[in-house]
Amino acid sequence: MTQRLAEDLIASIPYAKTLGIEARLMGEDFFLVLPYLRSNIGNPSLPALHGGAVGGFMEVCAMAELRRHNPDLPFSKPIGINIDYLRRGKPVETFARAEIIKEGRRVANVRVRAWQESVDKPIAALSGHFLLPTPT
Repeated sequence: MTQRLAEDLIASIPYAKTLGIEARLMGEDFFLVLPYLRSNIGNPSLPALHGGAVGGFMEVCAMAELRRHNPDLPFSKPIGINIDYLRRGKPVETFARAEIIKEGRRVANVRVRAWQESVDKPIAALSGHFLLPTPT
C-alpha cells in the first residue's frame, strides 16, 4: 500500500474527514493520526479530547485496517465495540494502530491502541467485532 492509497482509504470515510483523521505509512506500518483540532476537545477547561472523538477515531482505524486487508470489498460494519479509556487525551496529535486478531468468513475481531507521547502509554484501547461484507 502506498501513502496515496492510504489517504484515499481515509478520504472515503465521511466521519474521518469530520475528525480530521490522516493516514500514515512508515515502512509496512499503517497507522492513523488524529490532529489537534479545537472541535475534538470535549472539556476545554482541562483541556481534554472528547471521548467520542477518541472512540470514533479508533473505530475508523479498525475499519480502515479491515478494508486494507480486503480492498475490493465494502467497509465492515461494527457489531460490538468495547473501549477502555486509560488516560486523559491531551490537546496534541493522537496516533492509533489496529491489529486484526482473527478474521473469519463473516466476523473479524480487531484491537486498536491509541497513544500520544509514547506507544507504551496508550490513552485508550478498543476491542471490537466487525461484520465482514460478503463478496458479490
